[in-house]
Amino acid sequence: MIFGHGEFVRKLIINAIKNRQILSFSYGGYAKVVEPHAVGISGTGKVILRCYQTQGGHVTSGHDWDLCETSKISNLALTGKNFVNVRPGYKKGNKGMSRIYAEL
Repeated sequence: MIFGHGEFVRKLIINAIKNRQILSFSYGGYAKVVEPHAVGISGTGKVILRCYQTQGGHVTSGHDWDLCETSKISNLALTGKNFVNVRPGYKKGNKGMSRIYAEL
């Protein structure tokens, strides 16, 4: 089966959320390692990832939660590691998403 880049990224993130797999990727010039918590459509129609960053640089410093446009993610990969708990501060039913594909 052949997927477009965007569909491949979305499906990989959905599976990572379902299996609580840690992801690594590049975003905004920074390497990141994250625990994905939700993926869906923003109010502006973009596919976005809500994630908790455990390693790497920040586009905007001073926080651990990130909201990333999946179209701007590159070098997406599974790290081979898993996480167990939902991070404090995560709210199910993410208000920033008009449609949710997957969430913890």
